[in-house]
Amino acid sequence: MYNELIDKLQEEIKGLSLVESLAFVADKFAGKAVFSTSFGIEDQVITDGIFRAKANIKLFTLDTGRLFEETYEVYSRTVARYKLPIVPYYPNQDEIQAFVLNKGINSFYESVENRKECCRIRKIEPLKKALAGAELWITGIRAEQSENRKGFHLFEYDPGFNLIKFNPLLLWTDQDVRDYVKANSVPYNRMHDKGFVSIGCAPCTRAIEPGEDPRAGRWWWEDSKKECGLHTSNH
Repeated sequence: MYNELIDKLQEEIKGLSLVESLAFVADKFAGKAVFSTSFGIEDQVITDGIFRAKANIKLFTLDTGRLFEETYEVYSRTVARYKLPIVPYYPNQDEIQAFVLNKGINSFYESVENRKECCRIRKIEPLKKALAGAELWITGIRAEQSENRKGFHLFEYDPGFNLIKFNPLLLWTDQDVRDYVKANSVPYNRMHDKGFVSIGCAPCTRAIEPGEDPRAGRWWWEDSKKECGLHTSNH
């Protein structure tokens, strides 16, 4: 069922601009399309597109409790600029309390297991709540961001959350994103101008050096794949 629908969506969206494609999926999945923003530069482009499309798409964000102050500042500026409600989802207080009490406030540095548990509590579980009832999940994924993401498609079925994922910026380059931001005066996190390509939780993110992989700044102390579990390859 999903394969046929995805093939049809891939065909119908050909030639559409970002704004047109967002209007298209909003109409196709009336009331069931959602967009998750972390206020990174790609997500800001999509938020601007949703605003211009006047699309019926729910916007939400995952507030892990350990974000950069600059991220909250962009959050505030974005709501003020677009007047779009962005629903925050938070970790379960009891789970976070138990995790920190038993393992320590920065225990994610000690093992991949601890880091993944922290990501599960702060991101995966809140995401499950945010996606409840949704049929289409819009993301800011780009193929350039990592080797893993090069295998993604514009539309694909996400078995973990049992819905269709739409990656409208998949084939955009970093320059495409920056050109859009400049041309449309889109508010963005100035940390992107200081070597921060992918911005997540403050203790888990650093700026990258010239020539480094774009995801090298995330969980920089690990050698494993630079994913938290929100976006994994389905192939």
